Parts: sequence; structure tokens; C-alpha cells
Amino acid sequence: MDIDPAIPSSRTDDPAGRLATRSTRTPPAKEPRGRFGRFADRFVRPANELEDEELQADAERVGATPICDLPNRERADVCGVVRSVTLRPRADVPALVVEIYDGSRPLHLVWLGRREIAGIVPGVQLQAQGRVSYYRGVPTMFNPFYEIVPKSV
Repeated sequence: MDIDPAIPSSRTDDPAGRLATRSTRTPPAKEPRGRFGRFADRFVRPANELEDEELQADAERVGATPICDLPNRERADVCGVVRSVTLRPRADVPALVVEIYDGSRPLHLVWLGRREIAGIVPGVQLQAQGRVSYYRGVPTMFNPFYEIVPKSV
């Protein structure tokens, strides 16, 4: 086993007599970027990464919790862009399901007994408040309070 001397590592011997190495290299810290660096990023980085960062900045601006950090069964404020609007027809109660995305993870907003809500269409930015539960592994809010956030200029 060749070990690169340029990579700092810690070496430990295990009971079986094998030599185990693990790298202790830490990823480089993000440095503040200047105007030229941000301009160059637009040509080098994928568009979806740039959009994710903009969505995360918008959510942080309004004081929302990132969806990836939402605890189960706790009240939370979230902000994101509507990706899809779906009506789940049931025999007795319809359910309007709206998927929002804040740049970190999607969240489902479910309104029971509603067939549509005026103004909620894909592309609209929403701020929602409610109790988060994980339904089939996806963070979900049932009948949340919501507010349509105007586009920033």
C-alpha cells in the first residue's frame, strides 16, 4: 500500500495486523468571492446550483428555516418556490398537494378538502407556517398557513 506523503493522515494498527489509514484532510473553506469571481461562476457552475443558492438566500432573507433542517413534529416557517400543484382525488375528501423547493430539499404542502387555491401556481414563491411531519420520507405540512411572497426586484 503506497501512501501519498502530501496527504496528512493518521495511522492506526488494527488487531488483525492490517495497517489502516484514514485521511484527515479537510475540504477548503469557501472564500469570499469578489464581483469578478461571482461573474465567472455564472459561466463555470451549473445553472441549477446557482438557482439553488438564490432560493436559499431568499429563504434566509425572510427568516425561514431551510427544509433540509426541519425537525419532525415541530412547527416551522419555510419559504420556497412552487414546483408542482397536484389534486389527489379521493372518494370522500379531495386533497390539494403543492410541492415547494427552497434549494435544499422539496416539501409537500397538503390542503385537505381543497380543489384549488387562487394564486398558487408553479413558479410562485410561498412562505408557509405549520407543523412538519414526515410522510413516506418527505417532509409534509398539512393545512399550513401560507403567504404568497412577491418577487424581489
